[in-house]
Amino acid sequence: MVVRVVRLGSERVEGEGTRIGTVRRPPRGVPKAEFASRNWYDVWFPNLAPSLEAMKLAHEARTPADWAAFFKKYRAEMATPENSHAIELLAVLSHQNNFSVGCYCEDEAHCHRSALRELLAEKGAKLEE
Repeated sequence: MVVRVVRLGSERVEGEGTRIGTVRRPPRGVPKAEFASRNWYDVWFPNLAPSLEAMKLAHEARTPADWAAFFKKYRAEMATPENSHAIELLAVLSHQNNFSVGCYCEDEAHCHRSALRELLAEKGAKLEE
């Protein structure tokens, strides 16, 4: 059993399990009934998405220092008890179920999902390599 970190909208892999969208907003122009069939996500979990303030930092990021500020802000948001517990829950579930978490961003290195991957690993999640 593993958790995969994916780009939402990408083709699913066999055995991927439930796809969780850790994004602030649903995909535009897609009927809610089609989110799963179009490979966006099966369940929306915006709790693990960056805040609007953090997203603004990411959209404006141009330098390594800008990206570091975004990731620092996101990690601080995920350190709150509510979010930390959610990440810990996903980490535990990764040992019993296949599922994926993801975001729309094309480049994982410039996306909160890279930090989410690290946070899951820090909580002991079994991640796809």
